Amino acid sequence: MKQVKVIIEKHCDGYVACPVGVKGIVVGEGDIYEEALKDVQSALKFHIETFGPDVLDGKV
Repeated sequence: MKQVKVIIEKHCDGYVACPVGVKGIVVGEGDIYEEALKDVQSALKFHIETFGPDVLDGKV
């Protein structure tokens, strides 16, 4: 699978994770860093299964 850079930000009520260079909106969240990362990985997998691998072509 192609590697995707993910930005994870800490907020006062948890963490938010967003993949970079993906067509569409994919976001993960969690109380801890690892939860946010796991959530965004799951959301990205679903996004690719639903819309196809072209969402990763980098032409956002």
